[in-house]
Amino acid sequence: MTPGDRIRGRIKRREAVVCVVGLGYVGLPLAVTFADAGFRVCGVDTDAARVEAVNAGRSHVPDVPSEAVARLALGAGRLSASTGFDAVAEADAVLICVPTPLGKTKDPDVSYIVAAASEIAPRLREDALVVLESTTYPGSTEELVLPRLLEGSAGKLEVGRDFFLAFSPERVDPGRADWTIANTPKVIGGVTAACTEVASCLYGAAIAEVAPVSSSRAAEMVKLLENTFRAANIALANEMAIMCAHLGLDVWEVIDAASTKPFGFMPFYPGPGLGGHCIPVDPHYLVWKMRTLGYTARFIQLADEINSAMPQHVVLEVTRALGSESKPLNGASVLVLGVAYKPDVADTRESPALDLIHLLRQQGARVSYHDPLAPSIREAGLDMASVGTEGEPALGEALPAADCVVIVTDHSSYDWAYIVERSRLVVDTRNAIARAGVEGARVFKL
Repeated sequence: MTPGDRIRGRIKRREAVVCVVGLGYVGLPLAVTFADAGFRVCGVDTDAARVEAVNAGRSHVPDVPSEAVARLALGAGRLSASTGFDAVAEADAVLICVPTPLGKTKDPDVSYIVAAASEIAPRLREDALVVLESTTYPGSTEELVLPRLLEGSAGKLEVGRDFFLAFSPERVDPGRADWTIANTPKVIGGVTAACTEVASCLYGAAIAEVAPVSSSRAAEMVKLLENTFRAANIALANEMAIMCAHLGLDVWEVIDAASTKPFGFMPFYPGPGLGGHCIPVDPHYLVWKMRTLGYTARFIQLADEINSAMPQHVVLEVTRALGSESKPLNGASVLVLGVAYKPDVADTRESPALDLIHLLRQQGARVSYHDPLAPSIREAGLDMASVGTEGEPALGEALPAADCVVIVTDHSSYDWAYIVERSRLVVDTRNAIARAGVEGARVFKL
């Protein structure tokens, strides 16, 4: 019998037990995907409210319907959750999906990975598979997880023979229904070749396509390349927007015309800045890692500089728009439409809208906001409620009362014709109004 035969057999017979550590926007969809594929899945999360919701058949993640959780947890009995790590002792596969935020100095905070690995180590059964899905710097799986698993076994277990360890980056795009965990190709890199084979066997049982690479480090780098690619190209589009503004050109027209070329060009679009849990964050893991090796990731740092400055550029555009009517920004009433980091989600993490609100207030503007999915902001030093909530004016009243309306997040629920009709002045950072075919004389584009 070769290493991994036993666990591969259990996977193929759907006898393997899967434990998902972290039931957030990555972990819960992953748990549901494996439970849907016929595996018994136990989720582990320190948030008691999340655990209670899963066990009651409710979803706390917008992309996962509560009906699916109820069907698997209460109906089929293949999905459960716990606040403790005892489930690891019975698991054939443990998938780590914990947060990896940046610290104040933009250095990786890997404490959640270390804590999870430390809890898993003394409970890891022989012949089990551990996979890290949390985005982090190249080398994390071998440098952070592997030593703790080896220490937990007191040197009795050998990776690639007695247990298996791999990295498989999450590729979740919140709000999308066309590309899900089940049909998005899964990159997999093991610490050893046997680790890659076992991990590929597991994911191949629940996901349509797997893409094995040579090592866990290569898989970690894949994720960072994907998000750095987006961050850098968005930065290029943002700088094009600034240059077009200086030249009196419409950047949206330029991009649309360039997109007619059938080869050698891929359109990216400008905006008020980067937001969310991946694109503004992930490239800094690589910056940090390369800094430890004496190399400066200049391209990434330049892209971050451009993207981070976009809220300031929006303030200049608001000032210019108000100036066209001889109004100063100081004392002006500004209504921000949309504070989520992307359309049709409620997530405000790292949203450029938060920086924009701070900057506008610093310039003396009186700022309010509307977002149908984010009724309140309680982060980044802000404590605000959306217009249209209790005690706040309705959107229909707030639009004409504002000296300037700034479109930051183009939710599909917005009626752009109504917004243009009711607003005195609009700064559109998303080209939403033109894309909707609405005309407005007092609309300023980014």
